[in-house]
Amino acid sequence: MSELYKASFLLRVAAGVLDSIIVFTPILFTIFLITGDFTLQWSQGVIYNVPYLLYLTVMPTIWKGNVIGKRIVNIRIEKLNGESLKISDMIMREIIGKFILGYVTFGLTTIASALMVLIRKDKRAIHDLLAGTQVSS
Repeated sequence: MSELYKASFLLRVAAGVLDSIIVFTPILFTIFLITGDFTLQWSQGVIYNVPYLLYLTVMPTIWKGNVIGKRIVNIRIEKLNGESLKISDMIMREIIGKFILGYVTFGLTTIASALMVLIRKDKRAIHDLLAGTQVSS
């Protein structure tokens, strides 16, 4: 695939921000209705992170490489070999490659991945290398 079709760092960030807003806002509103408080403490715990991680892991296997944010900015996750994404690919990419590695390295792999997308010709981050994926437009 030509470099022209590789999703840039800014498109990937925009998709992530849109996804966060789209998922975060209804949860915040629901918690406000229940508690009457706009506290954001819940966003650091299991109540938010587990469903969000499941969304990022499962949705691309159902929606041909897309989550809502990626769909809006017209980019998608795809396998390098052209096969359809499987749940095992997304577990390797999102749970192991992003979440667990990011957690155990105190965010260093997240920073390294951002730099990789900025610098590498193929725009692939650590989680893409682990899962055999790329993000394209």
